[in-house]
Amino acid sequence: MIGFFDYTVILTYLSLLSAGLGVLVSLHGDGHPYWGVAFLLISGLCDAFDGKVARVKKDRTEEQMKFGIQIDSLSDLVAFGVLPVCIGMAMLRRSTLLTEQKVIAWTLAGVMLLYLLAAMIRLAYFNVMEEERQKKEKGVRRVYIGLPVTSAALIFPTVLLFQFILKNVDITPIYFGVALLCGVLFLSRISIGKPSLKGILVMVALGTVEFLIMTLLHFMNR
Repeated sequence: MIGFFDYTVILTYLSLLSAGLGVLVSLHGDGHPYWGVAFLLISGLCDAFDGKVARVKKDRTEEQMKFGIQIDSLSDLVAFGVLPVCIGMAMLRRSTLLTEQKVIAWTLAGVMLLYLLAAMIRLAYFNVMEEERQKKEKGVRRVYIGLPVTSAALIFPTVLLFQFILKNVDITPIYFGVALLCGVLFLSRISIGKPSLKGILVMVALGTVEFLIMTLLHFMNR
């Protein structure tokens, strides 16, 4: 059987499976964007630690390291590229005001396609540059150029959280506006420091709080 299946890739595989479930539930029936966001947060949690788990194994072969880089980006494309698009389309299908305006609906769908394209370009570019970096220097990357695609794991749940809080306000246009901005930042040349373990734990805590708040509000509003 081809591929690698040791503990260094388990979290990446789990991130992809979570994203796949998120896509399915987001597009099921009339769309379930809130469940989609829950799976997006889970994917983000897995991604936060997959690299650290992989680096625990000191005797990884060059093939294992390259495989890890490739599947990480492929998983990220689904989790933080495709899934946010599906969540956005689920929100659009639930927005009576926007779905009645066909031109606006198609325009917003185009925005999500541009977001997805930007995510793919960034991840492919990152793969190339990461391989080149590893040939020249040791250790992990300290600075990102452009907004990391994985930031979607916190950005979009935050937007959906406001929809729970502002019950009578349709924030769907804001979601698409944020997606457009993210797409631009994915391809920008701004420098963003890679978070330390403490920073990662803070982001995980924020994601957990968002998940708990949305879950609580969901059951309170039933």
